[in-house]
Amino acid sequence: MSLLSDLVNLNLSDCTEKIIAEYIWIGGSGMDMRSKARTFPGPVNDPSKLPKWNYDGSSTNQAPGEDSEVILYPQAIFKDPFRGGNNILVMCDAYTPGGQPIPTNKRCAAAKIFSHPNVVVEEPWYGLEQEYTLLQKDVKWPLGWPVGGFPGPQGPYYCGAGADKAFGRDIVDAHYKACLYAGINVSGINGEVMPGQWEFQVGPSVGISASDELWVARYILERITEIAGVVLSFDPKPIQGDWNGAGAHTNYSTKTMRNEGGYEIIKKAIEKLGLRHKEHIAAYGEGNERRLTGRHETADINTFKWGVANRGASIRVGRDTEKDGKGYFEDRRPASNMDPYVVTSMIAETTILWKP
Repeated sequence: MSLLSDLVNLNLSDCTEKIIAEYIWIGGSGMDMRSKARTFPGPVNDPSKLPKWNYDGSSTNQAPGEDSEVILYPQAIFKDPFRGGNNILVMCDAYTPGGQPIPTNKRCAAAKIFSHPNVVVEEPWYGLEQEYTLLQKDVKWPLGWPVGGFPGPQGPYYCGAGADKAFGRDIVDAHYKACLYAGINVSGINGEVMPGQWEFQVGPSVGISASDELWVARYILERITEIAGVVLSFDPKPIQGDWNGAGAHTNYSTKTMRNEGGYEIIKKAIEKLGLRHKEHIAAYGEGNERRLTGRHETADINTFKWGVANRGASIRVGRDTEKDGKGYFEDRRPASNMDPYVVTSMIAETTILWKP
């Protein structure tokens, strides 16, 4: 008699050319990820070769019950690390039957910015640092923390090793490998300052692909924590008090910033970001005021400042960039629950297209 695990791990390519495609989209909260699967007669590598699909938007808070159909447009394909073989994950965005993007579809507007000729020629690169917290399922308290109590103060946990310092490494490493298998340009992982908190990095990736990759990496992490019986939190300040929050630091450069004389372009871009500080903060994630306090490696939410190697700044420039006279900078303001489509396109719009 087969065990459940045997059936889950069946290799379909042994008996059929058919594949399973898991269509993924963003739900009504702007952070909840939804998915459903369908069968195709053979392998597919191009999202334009996949059909549109529909779902019940009234069950995801994205449409009224009397007109509930929402249409999924396939946008990016990744290998499925859960089913293996030729099976795929498909990142989609959502539209009305009339072809209009629904309000929670932030990808459509981002795609327009990234397809602007002035943006295309600059080849914007992004490196996205996604911090997150693992919670015990039934008590919603960080993994490794005593229930109703607290661990020792911060200090030994950042990039730490040992059963009393690193909680959930099996989940983190499984996610790392699953993302690489899927074809996501994940560039690293590390334990964070607060115990039970971790980070993975996506990039450098060009334009809108950075956001597609980050959303699918989030989906994969949701699935792995589901298997492990652990709750995944993107709350920017999951524990109040003397504990670090969770952000999504966004590293950014354009072709002119990466070329000789690029440091002057970087400084001009940072100046423009400062002029639109309030607009960016409003779009950089909910609850960010609980995180951006001026403590725990943040700048105060109402203050814009930049500096070289300063982790208490809104924008940090690396010492290598200053020394080389070219490179990239890091926007440290985005919260862990930010929408990367919004953040990456807004940075490109402000620094490339916007004329003060």
